[in-house]
Amino acid sequence: MREAVGARASIVTGIGTSDTSHSVELARAAEKAGADALLAVAPYYSRPPQDAIEAHFRELADASALPLALYDIPGRTGVRIEPETMIRLADHPRIVAVKDCAYDLMGTQKVLARTDLAFYTGCDEYVLALYALGGAGYISTVANVIPRHFRSVIDAFDAGGTTEAARLQQRTLPLTELMMASGLPGAVTAKALLGGLGLPSGPVRAPLRSADREATQQLLSAYEELTA
Repeated sequence: MREAVGARASIVTGIGTSDTSHSVELARAAEKAGADALLAVAPYYSRPPQDAIEAHFRELADASALPLALYDIPGRTGVRIEPETMIRLADHPRIVAVKDCAYDLMGTQKVLARTDLAFYTGCDEYVLALYALGGAGYISTVANVIPRHFRSVIDAFDAGGTTEAARLQQRTLPLTELMMASGLPGAVTAKALLGGLGLPSGPVRAPLRSADREATQQLLSAYEELTA
């Protein structure tokens, strides 16, 4: 990937696993391959306590010279990276950011108020809300297919147009809901829509299954309505 994109984009490599030693290996391999930064989800399935989660992330941050972003998505991992844990981890010089999918604006604000961690929402419907509270931006599934629409939300807010930013965010909601809350995983809907638009997307990997024709047509219709 480094050879393909050159200096045109930063590469953030996911290294999260349920096994600290495996994630350490991935961190070192990513650094060797030319990654610019690392992203690590909390150890999933085993539901370790917070002190073990903290130790896990510190070991990952010590494994390379790359900056590390924490990925908090308890709905998938089964465990939170609690706000107090994030606050403690923020003292590590290479732990610099959070991908926030916890749906906890109270906790997020506590961390923002007490650290310099850069918060990126991973929840497409929270783009404006988190940004307005001091977030840095978003890491989005839906923006893979409508990048300019999400960028316009941020640009409007930065220009002082809060009402316009809210309107633009609200316009994205029908497609966001269809892609992220229709019963199909976001990877499935994003690939289906990109493929339906004639862009290279490739199949999903098992055990996921590609969207059927009806679901793809619904996605295309929502996309066309938004972009008309």
